[in-house]
Amino acid sequence: MNRWNLWAVAKQLSAIGLVGLNRRNAEYVLTHNQRKYYPRVDDKLITKNMAIAQGLPVPELYAVIREEHEIDELHAKIKTRETFVVKPAHGSGGDGILVITGRKGNRYRRSNGQLMTHDEFNHHISNALSGLYSLGGQADHVLVEYCVQFDPIFDHVSFRGVPDVRIITFKGYPVMSMIRLPTRMSDGKANLHQGAIGVGIDIPTGITCRGVFGNELVKEHPDTEHSIIDLQIPRWDELLMIAAKSSDLSGLGYVGVDIVLDRDLGPMILELNARPGLAIQIANGQGLALRLRKIDALASLAKDPLERIAFSKANFATV
Repeated sequence: MNRWNLWAVAKQLSAIGLVGLNRRNAEYVLTHNQRKYYPRVDDKLITKNMAIAQGLPVPELYAVIREEHEIDELHAKIKTRETFVVKPAHGSGGDGILVITGRKGNRYRRSNGQLMTHDEFNHHISNALSGLYSLGGQADHVLVEYCVQFDPIFDHVSFRGVPDVRIITFKGYPVMSMIRLPTRMSDGKANLHQGAIGVGIDIPTGITCRGVFGNELVKEHPDTEHSIIDLQIPRWDELLMIAAKSSDLSGLGYVGVDIVLDRDLGPMILELNARPGLAIQIANGQGLALRLRKIDALASLAKDPLERIAFSKANFATV
C-alpha cells in the first residue's frame, strides 16, 4: 500500500484553495443554505417523497415506523423481504443504519454476518425512534427500504457494503465528487468517519483518481488489495444529472448529493446533505475554493442542468 503524509498534502492544498470547516460554514453553508430548506435534506422521508414527485430515482420504501406499537407489526410487513435497510429519518454519519442481507429462521442476518433476534431488532428500532441516532437527539421516525445491490464493478473494491458516490454541487453546478468504499473497519458502511475510503472522481470523465483512508492516501483497498484508481464509474452522466436536479430540488445553494448504483436499477438518490464533509478535497488532491469562485464569477447562472454539467466538465477536471 502506498502512503503519503497527509499533513504535507494539506499544506500544499492550502495554496490551491483548500476550504476548511469554518470557511465552509461561513462562506457557503450559512450564506447559501437558507434554514427553511433544511428539512428537505435533514429528513430522509421528505427527501425521498420530494424526489419521487420530481421523477428522480430513489430506493423503494417498504415501511415507515413512527410509534413504538408499530414495531411488532413491521415483521409481518417485511416477512417476504430477504434484504432491506433500516435507517433513522434524521440520522447522520451513518449512525443507526441497519443493513439486513438475509434470514436464518426467525433471525435477521446483518451485513457483517451477525444474526439478530426479533427482540434485538425491535430494540434497535426503539432506540432509533427515541432519537439515539438523530441530529440533536430528537425523537425520530424510521424508514425501511430496498437494499441496494451494488454494481459488479465494485466487487473487488468494497467490503460487505454498498459504495456510494457523493457529488458536491454549488448553485446547481457539480463541483467535486468522490466514491466512498466500505471497508472492514467501517463495518460495511460507506462513511469516512467510520473507516470507509474516499476516492476522488474526475468530473469530466467519471474516472477515479486517488483515495484517502483515515490519515493516509491510498491507491489500493486495504481489505481486497485491489487498485481503487482508474475505475470508470458507470452511467456517469446520469449521476451528474441527478446531482444537478437534486440541487434544484433541495433549494440549497451548497449541498452534497449521495447516489448509489444498483446493478439492476441503476443510480438512485440515497440522501442529500446540507453540510457535506471536506475530505473530498484530499481525495481529489484539489481544494474546493477555486472551483466555487469560478461559479461565483459567472455573470448569470444556467437554468438548464445540461448547461451546468457542461460547464463543470469543462472547468473541473481532477486528473
